[in-house]
Amino acid sequence: MALHPKGFDLSLDRISKLLDRLGNPQSRMPPVIHVAGTNGKGSCAALCRALLEAAGHSVHVHTSPHLVNWHERYRIGSADGPGALVEDAVLADAIRRVADANGGQQITVFEILTAVMFLLFSEYPADAAIVEVGLGGRFDATNVIGSPAVSVIMPIGLDHQAYLGDRIELIAMEKAGIMKPGCPVVIGYQDNDVAREVLIDAADRVGAPASVYGQDFYAYQEHGRLVFQSDSGLMDLPLPRLAGRHQITNAATALAAVAATGFEVSQETAERAMSAVSWPGRMQRLSEGPLPALLPDSSEIWLDGGHNPHAAAMIAETLAGMYDLTERPLFLITGMINTKDPRGYFRAFEGMARHCFTVPVTGSDAGVDPHALAEDAIAAGLTAQPMQSVGQVLRLLGEGWNKLEPPPRVMIGGSLYLVGEVLRENGTPPQ
Repeated sequence: MALHPKGFDLSLDRISKLLDRLGNPQSRMPPVIHVAGTNGKGSCAALCRALLEAAGHSVHVHTSPHLVNWHERYRIGSADGPGALVEDAVLADAIRRVADANGGQQITVFEILTAVMFLLFSEYPADAAIVEVGLGGRFDATNVIGSPAVSVIMPIGLDHQAYLGDRIELIAMEKAGIMKPGCPVVIGYQDNDVAREVLIDAADRVGAPASVYGQDFYAYQEHGRLVFQSDSGLMDLPLPRLAGRHQITNAATALAAVAATGFEVSQETAERAMSAVSWPGRMQRLSEGPLPALLPDSSEIWLDGGHNPHAAAMIAETLAGMYDLTERPLFLITGMINTKDPRGYFRAFEGMARHCFTVPVTGSDAGVDPHALAEDAIAAGLTAQPMQSVGQVLRLLGEGWNKLEPPPRVMIGGSLYLVGEVLRENGTPPQ
């Protein structure tokens, strides 16, 4: 972080030259599931991993950003069971080798870390690799993958407009840049028709056979189960062990993506995967540790790093679907960085949240001042006040709680940096 610029400088020139000096490890990868999109990339990656591991396959997984520790970005597949996060010594050695190959040339941290991913995943055998795009798609450092087993495009929304454009069709075109001629594409659920059509047209233009949610496959909830239907037939499955109705469409996309790679997805495999999948920091219930202990018994703390209006709408819908929302008061603890749309985020919770507490994001230089963030929350129709930390808010709620009221539900979010800080402080980092 001290040696290289933060943020993104979207280009493939630097990463391509660096990988060439490393012997082009990206050409020695196992079959790659390449995942882009505004929201749901991580959930799709987690679901694909669960499906493949449930079938006995070894799977490498690359995700970003990390929440607590850098090694969360690299999960190394194992033939003996589920994969594990890369060991620190192995990661440090890979970073040293990439830095040596780079020779002090101008490059971003993300490009260095992406080269590390290709190096690691090429050196450890596995049946498949799941690679999450960092930002956009077309010029993202991961997009040096020449022939992915499948390209996956998750829901498109407005985010990172400074890099990707301020119109949904421009963002969709950037995400579509991971499509490759002759390589299958799975287009997940899109609530924006313009984005959906741009993606379908892009697949047709590059000659990538496309499977489209709502056209070639779909899923719905019935009697507390997930029903998935595709050209291959119908599956009646448990709901995925990830909170939120949007995870039904995410699961459908993952099922279609794994099938598109040629791996068999049996009923038994899919059932095991839906029950085993996990994805930290996204509608994660924080039930143990020092932070939950600050609240009254039976209180709830939920974490979600979603930070744009589309993600906020999904979070609000999930919270609204919890059966006791009308009885259990909802409080928000929110921190954000200055590249986001705070008012668009807060509007999703109007009429739901009793109160919002805004806190600093200490893990980023771009954190929004809590006083300014509280003003945005108020402008969006909430009541809000700035506070110094998540712990301070939880102590305030816990010490002053009226025991005649049902215990509170607390939603902590607005930034993956904030979620990471909470997991670190609570001593419960991702495993």
